[in-house]
Amino acid sequence: MRIGFIGVGLMGQSMVMRLLQAGHEVTVIAHRNRAPIDAVLAQGAHEALELKALAKDAQMIFICVDGAETVEKVVTSLLPHVQRGQIIVDATTSRPEVSRRLEDELARKGAVFADAPMTGGPEQVRSGEAGALVGATPGTFQLVTPVIASYCNRVEHFGPVGHGHMAKLISNYLACGMIALIADSYGLARKAGIDWRKLYDVQLKGSTNSGALRKMIGPALNGNYDGYLFSIANATKDMGYYCELARRLNYPASLAEAALSLLEARKVKGDGDKNVSSMLEEPA
Repeated sequence: MRIGFIGVGLMGQSMVMRLLQAGHEVTVIAHRNRAPIDAVLAQGAHEALELKALAKDAQMIFICVDGAETVEKVVTSLLPHVQRGQIIVDATTSRPEVSRRLEDELARKGAVFADAPMTGGPEQVRSGEAGALVGATPGTFQLVTPVIASYCNRVEHFGPVGHGHMAKLISNYLACGMIALIADSYGLARKAGIDWRKLYDVQLKGSTNSGALRKMIGPALNGNYDGYLFSIANATKDMGYYCELARRLNYPASLAEAALSLLEARKVKGDGDKNVSSMLEEPA
């Protein structure tokens, strides 16, 4: 499969590596951060200097960027170069309503759209153990599944376009909620003089044991506050999208809003680029 890829960052680099290992021909677009671009070029990817060149021969175009606004800008820039029959796959955690609007715009060009955000981080993508939450027509889902399976060992169809992003926002709400609870509870443990290591060791034996707990606390016990590779800015963005979704569906979101407030306080402090596990260092 000839694939164009836009957004070779932390997640995107891992996705491209897996796509190349699966035998796909991947062309990436140049951007300012050369490190991930050079890394995938060294493994056999091609580089396009502009979107027209990237789209020219691509059968599928993957997008993995920082949010809904960037997805819209990318697709708007792509539209003049999109060809009939091309499939655009958005792996960004984005707004469902944006996905549905882009589907309509691409359909007028004879192209199709799928939203396919992921569960798991770069390490799960690198090992091919991530999960994909896909919103697409049944026919498009059948076409994209073998390609997405290059980096995800579970690919689930949640319904039409937009449903993949709704499922991802719900999933990320649970993850971000746990992140906020862990940071807050261990902050109180510090204040109360409770030994973190002893607390953590006991929690691993009970229902509080979780991937989030292990990613955050295990490394922090050794002075590493970057164990959970997920930025505070991205967590804040995702929680904001979740709260928008809940309001639109008239669903209570008081817990989500509390977690969002905790994340926003860190972002306002200037910690947006730090990983969420850095919230354990000191209170905001």
